[in-house]
Amino acid sequence: MLPGSSPAVTHRRLLALALPMTLANVTTPLLGIVGAAAIGRLGDAALLGALALGAVIFDYLFWSFGSLRMATAGLTAQAAGAGDAAEIDRALARALAVAGAVGILMVVGQAPLGAAAFALAGASPAVTTALSTYFGIRIFAAPFTLANYAVLGSTLGRGRTDLGLALQVAMNLLNIALTVALVLGLDLGVAGAALATLAAEAFGFLLGLLVLRRLGARPWRIARAEVLERAGLLRMLAVNGDVMVRTLALIVAFGLFSALGARAGDLTLAANAVLQNLFLVGSFFLDGFATAAEVLCGQALGAGREGAFRRAVRYALGWCVGFGLAVSGLFLVAGGAFIDAVTTNPEVRAFARSYLPFAALTPLVAAAAFAFDGIYIGATWTRPMRNLMLAALAAYLLILAALHGLGNTGLWLAMLIFLTARGLGQALLYPRLAREAFPQMRLGADPLVAR
Repeated sequence: MLPGSSPAVTHRRLLALALPMTLANVTTPLLGIVGAAAIGRLGDAALLGALALGAVIFDYLFWSFGSLRMATAGLTAQAAGAGDAAEIDRALARALAVAGAVGILMVVGQAPLGAAAFALAGASPAVTTALSTYFGIRIFAAPFTLANYAVLGSTLGRGRTDLGLALQVAMNLLNIALTVALVLGLDLGVAGAALATLAAEAFGFLLGLLVLRRLGARPWRIARAEVLERAGLLRMLAVNGDVMVRTLALIVAFGLFSALGARAGDLTLAANAVLQNLFLVGSFFLDGFATAAEVLCGQALGAGREGAFRRAVRYALGWCVGFGLAVSGLFLVAGGAFIDAVTTNPEVRAFARSYLPFAALTPLVAAAAFAFDGIYIGATWTRPMRNLMLAALAAYLLILAALHGLGNTGLWLAMLIFLTARGLGQALLYPRLAREAFPQMRLGADPLVAR
């Protein structure tokens, strides 16, 4: 989308925005599969364990700063809707400055970061040695990885999810090719896998800047004083901080679910791990619709177009809930076959099947939360989103304690209630936030009331 234009909100446009990001989400796991296959061919279990742990460590470390992608997308979408090309560049310049600063701090502080990560991992000496090698190389990708979040956010905020897909695919394909060449061709082991990721992230950053330049972005022309302008910088940091807290709370919720499952025994841990893949698959698609909501709502709000904003909210909710319902139905019908495909252990299969109805419901009960996340981020209602997430997390912890005696059933019930509470809280607060954003909006015209 060119700055200053504001395309009509239609089902076709929403799908055109959502589907590329869905494809990007679906193709990303291929990278982990190829990396594991390449290391696995070396025949050393310690190397494979180090790669798996390293991937988890960096996923959590970098995902904590995924706010750079979401905040930049929301701010950029609003600036694009308002036709303010300079503000688009300022938003990107500030995001890149923060990404570079945080990334460099990670590199400088790699010793304590690594020590903490290794202690939490609690792996064997052989795995820890290999993991140390992997960590010591891949940590240098931090500035590029975080900068890529900012670049992707700027690309998505402009409504170019097709280019976002292209950037992700190009980076992943290079990473896959380099992993195979360095691990198998040059026999560099986990060091080769880490070097491949470092090179791919650096390449992705340079390619992203070239793509944005073709779109008219010139963040390097923004004066330092404008980048550091107090009001704009504080707003960007506040939005990022709110989204970061929300993300960390989400990590705590899912991490606690896994940890409590592990305490219940190996059978429960294995079965829950299999079932969580159902939610993961569903979330790939729901996240695509959430991204579309970020773009459409942000651009409509920036342009001051109340009708477009209301349609974006209604369409995003409709597609998310409709898709969540369809996927939940599919999982109920075909979930048993999925379980059998993932594991051959008879006990794990039987135990997982007994909890399949709970797992199958997760896409449906989480659908509204995904949609509203996109709506709130696009509108930069990040403080209410953060507060609602913390409230949902507190309720989740209380429910876990109350249902502790129900074992794994209580664990799944708590998760379903947590996902439902997130969407319900956002739905209840939405009318007030919308009226504040568009003072002329009346309750009777609200998209959650008027259909």
